[in-house]
Amino acid sequence: MTDFLQLLFSGLATGAIYALVALGFTLLWQASGTINFAQGEFVMVPAIVMVIALHMGVQIIPAFIMACVFSTIVLGWAFKRGLVDPLFKHGMMPIVVATIGLSFVLRNGVRAGYSAEPQPFPQIFPDDIYNIGGVILSATDIGTLVVAGFLIWATQAFLSKTVTGRAMQAVAQNTESATVLGINVPRMILYTFAINALLAAAAALLVTPTFLAKFDMGELLGTKAFFAAIIGGFTNSRGALVGGLLVGVLENMAAAYISPAYKDAVALIVFMFVIMFRPQGLLGRKEERKV
Repeated sequence: MTDFLQLLFSGLATGAIYALVALGFTLLWQASGTINFAQGEFVMVPAIVMVIALHMGVQIIPAFIMACVFSTIVLGWAFKRGLVDPLFKHGMMPIVVATIGLSFVLRNGVRAGYSAEPQPFPQIFPDDIYNIGGVILSATDIGTLVVAGFLIWATQAFLSKTVTGRAMQAVAQNTESATVLGINVPRMILYTFAINALLAAAAALLVTPTFLAKFDMGELLGTKAFFAAIIGGFTNSRGALVGGLLVGVLENMAAAYISPAYKDAVALIVFMFVIMFRPQGLLGRKEERKV
């Protein structure tokens, strides 16, 4: 039982990171009908920015702030204005193809322009280990779960409790009605892209000490987060949390009780099962969306 609880907790910590990245998928889809297949690279890029800053002697907190600013400008504003806006009028497929291409460009650009070798990254949590009722918990798992959970809660609170957040949700539900109500639709969509970039930078801070900063670190992370978003439901941002946690826990269980070789296949298996029996996701709902 203690082994099960330990696997459960560490799976929740990993799943919280998946959920953080998956939340970006659902936010972009709801607000602008955009699917960003470079989402994993949006985590990798701020990780590399932080590594570069650390090598220049910058401390971890200022390095993270620099990564957040860089992500907001380049992966938020520039991504929307330079890629999404020109292609949006041509439909979804050009955006899908363009973001897939962007993922290749970012990965190979970092590999060629910086380094192909994994770059070490300092631990942001203590190395302490806690024994709670026979369950061994690391401070890293606890800190990751708490910080990721707080960020997801804060995002949800912002969307539901603030005027700007409610305006963003109105845009996600019906763009034309939001325009009639006097909401600045382009600005709300831009806010969504900025929030997505900030969440990706936060995910980079949490995941890089374990994954190390490498040009392809976001490839698998982005894929699992995408599956998690679909499993939870693309039309419900809370679904990202459910999908991420479910994938993280089941991965750990499969690796321990079946074989480590099946760990990375869990997200795909659960995705296929959900998509067959509940295409809208566990928390999603069937709806017609007009943009």
